Amino acid sequence: MSGHSKWANIKHKKGKMDAVRGKVTTKIGREITIAVRLGGSDPTGNMRLKLALQKAKENNIPKENIQRAIQKGAGALEGSNYEEISYEGYGPGGVAIMVEAMTDNRNRTAADVRHLFAKFGGNLGESGCVAWMFKQKGIFIIEQDGLNEEELMLLALDAGAEDFEAVDSQFEITTAPDDFEKVQAALEENNIKTVVARITMVPETATSLAGDEAAKMMKLLDALEDHDDLQEVYTNFDIPEDMED
Repeated sequence: MSGHSKWANIKHKKGKMDAVRGKVTTKIGREITIAVRLGGSDPTGNMRLKLALQKAKENNIPKENIQRAIQKGAGALEGSNYEEISYEGYGPGGVAIMVEAMTDNRNRTAADVRHLFAKFGGNLGESGCVAWMFKQKGIFIIEQDGLNEEELMLLALDAGAEDFEAVDSQFEITTAPDDFEKVQAALEENNIKTVVARITMVPETATSLAGDEAAKMMKLLDALEDHDDLQEVYTNFDIPEDMED
């Protein structure tokens, strides 16, 4: 992203969500339930569940919460009937925004998302209006922690990674979605611990913001991430580092 880490916006998101542990637990539990409902409770043959469990591990979700979510998905416990919806639109300065939601009330969620976009200087668009600006990628984040950069890079590239770079005190590996599991297996076999292992949406270009537009965009992002029905928010904005905290 314009010379910055591909993980930059996601790191912001994770940091913000860490501050509201209850919401994180609920959203990840919901993702686990849906993954089990759609593909069964064995993560070996259910990539979506495997990724949801990885996200639960990254966020230190208690085992009993994970088990309860799996049981809901398998039908052993009652759970709400959620449907998945995606929204696309533009934020301040023309920033591209994609939102993935899980909701039991489509009309309520659509109205809320439209309101939040408008409140912070954006507008909700038609399906497909910004999706073309993003590509699905696998992302691994690894703490440098004395690891040999060249050896790790060769390991990742031999396993099928598309890109490898050192960003601050971490290594960042990017893969095509189809190569995610091969790279993950190679890292696990070599006892390389990941801080993040996720398939996500990465913007192909960035929109630079500053001043009032950047401040509004940060408020919009926080408001979207804080909404109970919204699971993931992807954007292509780039702002000065001193505004990211």
